[in-house]
Amino acid sequence: VFGVAQLAPNNGKGFVVKYENTKSDSSRTFFCFENMGQKFSEDRYFYSRPSAVDYNAAGSAGSNKGPSNPDYLAQVQARIDSFLLHNSDVEESQIPSELVTASGSGLDPNISVDAAKVQIKRIAKTRGIAEPNIEQLILSNTETPLFGIFGPEKINVLKLNIALDNLN
Repeated sequence: VFGVAQLAPNNGKGFVVKYENTKSDSSRTFFCFENMGQKFSEDRYFYSRPSAVDYNAAGSAGSNKGPSNPDYLAQVQARIDSFLLHNSDVEESQIPSELVTASGSGLDPNISVDAAKVQIKRIAKTRGIAEPNIEQLILSNTETPLFGIFGPEKINVLKLNIALDNLN
């Protein structure tokens, strides 16, 4: 594994991102690995995928609750209700599943392009930015599949939110 990791970017050690937002009225410091999810719950930011372990890398895991578990269903419904409360222009059927279900590791740093686009109106309204500018930001931060065929398009939420702060 060590040998294969040497072929990966930064020799498999990941990348630490340190960014202090001083342009906006609410200062926020990001300091984490870009390949590890973190919580974004302010309306001015793109929401990240929920985490079953509250974004704790030491306890990386899924919830192990199946789709018929009443507690799990209640948790997903609560996430749906919260998302709809903050995104009143969105219908329940338009919410991508990764915005209301946790990933297997609980630390997924990425969302789909659809998951980013469904949040445009909320962010545009909160920040006073034109929607086409946010759409362009999503396009410029979209990572394409490996060799154009392996995997879906995705967006790293940390990078997108830093770019969003720099847009203001």
